[in-house]
Amino acid sequence: MRTLLTILTLALMTGCTSIPNPVEIGNPPSVQSSPIPLQMSAVPPVDGPKITIAVYQFMDKTGQRKPADNIANLSSAVTQGAEVWVIKALQEVGNESWFEVVERVGMDNLIKERQLIRNTREVYEKEMPNGPTPLKPMLFAGLILEGGVVGYDSNNTVGGIGARYLGIGAQTEYRVDTVTVVMRLVSVSTGRVLMSIATEKTIASYRSGADVFKFFDLGTKLVETEAGFSVNEPVNYAVRAAIEAGVVELVYEGERKELWKFRK
Repeated sequence: MRTLLTILTLALMTGCTSIPNPVEIGNPPSVQSSPIPLQMSAVPPVDGPKITIAVYQFMDKTGQRKPADNIANLSSAVTQGAEVWVIKALQEVGNESWFEVVERVGMDNLIKERQLIRNTREVYEKEMPNGPTPLKPMLFAGLILEGGVVGYDSNNTVGGIGARYLGIGAQTEYRVDTVTVVMRLVSVSTGRVLMSIATEKTIASYRSGADVFKFFDLGTKLVETEAGFSVNEPVNYAVRAAIEAGVVELVYEGERKELWKFRK
């Protein structure tokens, strides 16, 4: 009996000490770095001035909801604001030497603000010799980058392993999802699609746990305990990695098609 109690106590202590403290897991706020910094910085600079490009929207076209067991989850599986990662990737690729990104996502707000400036100058600068100070024209883009998150496949690979002996058991499970991103480069002057790039990134989830189930004194007493933890790769991180990989491939594909050249 004492031996059995000793085994149970050790199992409980081991299970409790193996569970990471959520406070210890959390990190203080920090600037999120690129998922693929080496590939982003290794792109050679463009031979010539920066290319002006516009991004209007980069939507979630999957319609997928977050995977959940036994409940209807209304949260989307992937981010609804992927255009922010597209803009950031275009700005940072090749050590910020490739693209000049113009604001188009908040176009309505930009136009309203410019109209406010124009009206204010017309009121308070109308007595100036040359009239109100003219507002500088907005930059126009020669290229538009479009596309979106077109696929989110859950449970592509599911597996695990477990064992139990004398009421003491442990198990490990894993799951792999896949997110797919497609982007295309469009010429503003002709409307022709110059190229289309598709990238995908896997999302891994891992769960491990242990449990003890014991009867004592001929079934009059029951002891049961469980312990475990899980690690899920952030979907937002995977979407950003797929977008950045797509931008890098877009630059190299454009060089192969002689749309631009690398600086030698």
